[in-house]
Amino acid sequence: MGAKEEELVQRILGENDEFRKVKEAHTELARQLDELEKKSFLTPQDEMEIKVIKKKKLAFKDQMEKILMQYR
Repeated sequence: MGAKEEELVQRILGENDEFRKVKEAHTELARQLDELEKKSFLTPQDEMEIKVIKKKKLAFKDQMEKILMQYR
């Protein structure tokens, strides 16, 4: 992400509650994904959870992008 894009994100975080909530949810999912991927052995349940988290994370990213497009 470029400096200008990062400035836009920071501005929107201060102005738009929906964007802030979606970004926080995305960040939390990223943290959960990191924790799961650190495991040396993944159970089938872990693998399924990783897939679900990735799909949710992508949906949040799409939501953030839609909001960003409104500000561009």
